[in-house]
Amino acid sequence: MQYLNLGHTGLKVSRLCLGMMTYGQHPTRPWALSEEDSRPFVRRALEAGINFFDTADAYGHGASEEVTGRALRDFARREEVVIATKVFFSWNDKPNQGGLSRKHILDSIDGSLRRLGTDYVDLYQIHRWDPQTPIAETLEALNDIVRAGKARYLGASSMDAWQFAQALYLAERRGWTRFVSMQNHYNLTYREEEREMLPLCRAEGIGVLPWSPLARGFLTRRPVRNPAEAGPTTRSRTDRFAHQLYSRENDYTMADRVADLAERRGVPMAQIALAWLLHQPGITAPIIGASQPHHLDDALAALTLELPDEERRWLEEAYEPHPVLGH
Repeated sequence: MQYLNLGHTGLKVSRLCLGMMTYGQHPTRPWALSEEDSRPFVRRALEAGINFFDTADAYGHGASEEVTGRALRDFARREEVVIATKVFFSWNDKPNQGGLSRKHILDSIDGSLRRLGTDYVDLYQIHRWDPQTPIAETLEALNDIVRAGKARYLGASSMDAWQFAQALYLAERRGWTRFVSMQNHYNLTYREEEREMLPLCRAEGIGVLPWSPLARGFLTRRPVRNPAEAGPTTRSRTDRFAHQLYSRENDYTMADRVADLAERRGVPMAQIALAWLLHQPGITAPIIGASQPHHLDDALAALTLELPDEERRWLEEAYEPHPVLGH
């Protein structure tokens, strides 16, 4: 396994991060695995050297955090793993149950720690930007969490580059803990982050942790044009968010190119798509999902798969601009 520092910190994380959204059953996620079925993936990831695990309080209404916490307590020593979770989304429509107010953040970190069964998280991330809460209120609450020892580092997720720049500047100006990572939407079918967010992260020494590096499975099999025939798995049939993200004609064109190159190289599509992402400048650790054993095997193999410049250019040249997606 390869390890990199997370941005300009001394925290070393594996080149792959195991996303835990797939684990912990709840009616909101019919495709998620049960706790019993998920545990072998956590064990295999640890055996392969993955030390970085990402979840969120909203995944399965807390079920993912519970499964993550129990598995890591059983299979690893706390000081040897990096646990990341997130705050923002609401579980219901009652006031103060979502967003990034001081009240919700301070309530949420305690709930996450309880479900994870740990005294602290290594990386506490805001899951989205909250336009209804002043960013200064959010940053001060997050700073207090770090000062209280409940989180070691802070991270952010999908937002506009100007918003992230504002947050970085304000934290530095006030002497508050700065964000050290950005978890953003980035893969071969969606490259809009290359315009502003990724250059900003490189300039500011921010670690980049792309979500949906395989486009929620869209880049793992040659696609069909009819969304009703999206694929053989429960998730491919029921994940409406994925259908919203990846349904443009150019998305199919990009997936076909991945499939063509995979056939020429004699490897699965997932390895090609992930290897391309790992070759991009400034990328720290893509967040991979795994619900079948070969998903982890393909991700690990991508770490050593070399893509010559001409192959990367061939993949990239067909891309067309997209509207902003995933914020």
